[in-house]
Amino acid sequence: MKRYDLRPLKNNFYDRVLELMKNDIQPNENAIFLFEMGDFSPIQKISDLIKENDYTLMNSLKFNEVDWTIVVKKAKDETQVIKEESANEPVSEEA
Repeated sequence: MKRYDLRPLKNNFYDRVLELMKNDIQPNENAIFLFEMGDFSPIQKISDLIKENDYTLMNSLKFNEVDWTIVVKKAKDETQVIKEESANEPVSEEA
């Protein structure tokens, strides 16, 4: 598990998160990212970005009044895989 302080990047940390996940984190390894949230829009945006790139958001916590911490696993979200598989299963018609 590696920890990254992205607070100096202010609201421009999204590309850096993806770069670190791609190049610095091993498969199935976790990364902790600390960033400034400002308003709450970065929380939803980073959550969507993690999901779109097939990583798993393990945890998301307000660290103090201005900082936010997320834990991301370099692995596809298994709960999403299960949902997709169950959605594709045929529906049984029992009387």
